[in-house]
Amino acid sequence: MTDSNSFSPELTKICTVISETAACGALKKAVLSKPESKEVKRSVMTVRLIGGKAMLQTETFRTDNKAVHTNTDISDIEVISGICSGYHQINVITSAGECEYKRSKNGKETVIGAGRITKEKIASSASDIVMTNDKEKNYILRGDEDFLKLLGISDEKGRVHDKKRPKFRQINRFLEHIRDIEKHLPSEGTLRICDLCCGKSYLSFAVYYYFANILGRKVHMTGVDLKSDVIEYCSSVSKRLDFDGLEFICGDIMKYETDTPPSLVISLHACDIATDIVLEKAAEWKTPVILSTPCCHHELNHKLNCSALSFVSEHSMLRQKLCDAATDALRLKLLESKGYSCDALELIDPEETPKNIMLRAVLKKNPSARAMIAARAEYENARKFLLGE
Repeated sequence: MTDSNSFSPELTKICTVISETAACGALKKAVLSKPESKEVKRSVMTVRLIGGKAMLQTETFRTDNKAVHTNTDISDIEVISGICSGYHQINVITSAGECEYKRSKNGKETVIGAGRITKEKIASSASDIVMTNDKEKNYILRGDEDFLKLLGISDEKGRVHDKKRPKFRQINRFLEHIRDIEKHLPSEGTLRICDLCCGKSYLSFAVYYYFANILGRKVHMTGVDLKSDVIEYCSSVSKRLDFDGLEFICGDIMKYETDTPPSLVISLHACDIATDIVLEKAAEWKTPVILSTPCCHHELNHKLNCSALSFVSEHSMLRQKLCDAATDALRLKLLESKGYSCDALELIDPEETPKNIMLRAVLKKNPSARAMIAARAEYENARKFLLGE
């Protein structure tokens, strides 16, 4: 066993908070970020019921996209400290409050907020609920995050409202897609993100929280939308949460410009051609990663004029499905012509929403000019075929 004297008072303090809150059922999670090992992205500690006993489980996400689980006795502060010592930042989130540990490059250590998590608060907020390994979905978000409460997804106790469960699953699934593309984003410095046609901004808050609070990244994120009342509301929520790196701007996304091109552009359910504008802006900025979930597809439905497909288009429901698929396929082909590698993915179960297709585009490091020209020709030919030109 590791000698506890080998660890600093600051590290021991934060690990003691983890141990004590976990023992009382008050620990929500501890996020370990900025690892010393280049083979590790981050780790997350949660309490799990394993073999009928509550254990502290550390899920370590590696750079090879594998996850490793380690189970530790909740009271074993030495082992917990040994795990935590490999990270420069630790964010502990409990029902009694939050605290943070930081270690600078020169070794200076600080702990913020641990004193506010008193034994009295732990006792009054403790819960007997422990997550099991085999019966409960391991979501990235648990539902009790403050931004979910303010946005009306969860109640004050952190329980997700029944009517909001599909939205909660959708947000978590989107974050899983975000986790999949992390390797394509800059690993250092301020991460620039744009949410175009952000609407009520569920994703803006979730994506910002994921990078800034869970991963400990410095983030500058902008949500843009035409609805002034929505922007005003989202701005007020951001201020209440002290999300300093998250701003909202009221305006036309077509006219929106940024001094620092984003590394990630997201968009959820931008209506009809608004999705095309989002993709056009992102490609114009040469954004490394684009994640867009389209909404309605009206333009092609109004303009479809292909006699070869009349056996489909004469049926209104099938015509709409055809136009939906063709529109998204054209969008991806156009992005391929601009040097992107593209996929159409399922965002969430189609039984929950028919708007469940996500368009994912990752900018190639050295795209082939020949392949881009060929993709553009395919796009133009398909477009002319569908429009009868």
